[in-house]
Amino acid sequence: MTIKTIQQAESNFNQRIEEVTISHQPITITGEKNNAVLISQEDWLAIHETLYLSSISGMKKSIQEGLNTPRKDCDEELDW
Repeated sequence: MTIKTIQQAESNFNQRIEEVTISHQPITITGEKNNAVLISQEDWLAIHETLYLSSISGMKKSIQEGLNTPRKDCDEELDW
């Protein structure tokens, strides 16, 4: 993870946004009293979706079972 001071992050902020969008690597911005993290919107939405799916009862188990099911055992035609 890249670490930048507030002054470094402010300098050419558009470039910092471009960096996190392309690399998918967050940038930690350090302040005098607190720190913050800059991530792309795409990464934030992915994190948010993961947290949401993890909050649904039984979802983790269902996903794990699906990942462990051999492809040949999956129906080729859907019933919906």
